Parts: sequence; C-alpha cells; structure tokens
Amino acid sequence: MYDMSRVNARGYFDAMTPEQRSEMLEQLGEQRWKDAEDETFALAPKGLPDKIEGNEPQFVKDYFDYYKTDRGFHPRSINSNGAWTATNTLSFMNMPILTYINEISPRPILLIAGENAHSRYFSEDAYKAATEPKELMIIPNAVHVDLYDRMDVIPFDKLESFFTEHLK
Repeated sequence: MYDMSRVNARGYFDAMTPEQRSEMLEQLGEQRWKDAEDETFALAPKGLPDKIEGNEPQFVKDYFDYYKTDRGFHPRSINSNGAWTATNTLSFMNMPILTYINEISPRPILLIAGENAHSRYFSEDAYKAATEPKELMIIPNAVHVDLYDRMDVIPFDKLESFFTEHLK
C-alpha cells in the first residue's frame, strides 16, 4: 500500500514541516499560473535516474530494479521513462484518502507489506486506524516492488484464504 495523499502532503515519514508545506504550496500555485499562461504544463523532475550510482536510497534502487529493467519497464510508463506534471502533487495534498478508513468496517481489510518496504509504515498506520475485521501481513525480507511481480513472494495462499472466507 502507498498513501499518495499522505506522502505528498507531509513528505516521507511525515517529515515535511509546516513551513516546507507552505512553501511548496506557494511554488505549486505559481506553477499552475505559469502553466495556464503558457497553455501547457511543466513536468516535475524525472522520477528515476537513467543509471544507479550506488549512493541512492534503497527504495530508489528497488524502483529502478523494477521500472528500469524487464521486470516492469514499458516505453509509455511514466515511472519507467518520465515524470508526472509539476503540479500533480496538488491533487493529493488536501485529499487525505484514509481519513475515513474506519468506515470500511464491517467489510474486512487485508493489508500486505514487505518487511523491508519503505512504504511499510503506510500499511501499519492504516491497520491501526482501521476497525475489525482487519489483518496485516508483513512479508519477510520483501521490499515494496517485490509484491508487484515476485511470484514466489506474493502470498497467494493468504489472498485465496482471505477472499474465500470473506467473499461469500
């Protein structure tokens, strides 16, 4: 799971200060005016580097291993080749998508995260905020992208048993 609204609004691990958020909103607002005046849109900085130097954060290496290799590369994929618009962040900054997670109940929730996923805290926090019935499954030694395509890592048996039990 990846809480895009949270990471855009607060930064990774909620590290964005109110001052940084205010500055970002100011810059994004100015960019929207510029885009309107230019009748086009600017792109954000490219998401992934073209090659790994070795000093990148582990999650960048993990994403590179997926989006820049045969595992997940696609010529039209933004994650493989490009960037979102510079103002795309605005779509998420004031839309906390998990605000009402407790209203999902009594429908069951299964959250699955990799033990070493940089995004793990999103699933753990969603689990804490959710009401029963809920389950959190942490996959040993897995990173975020392992759960995209690693057939030996994805817990198909758990998915089958969860859906068999709850989709009646």
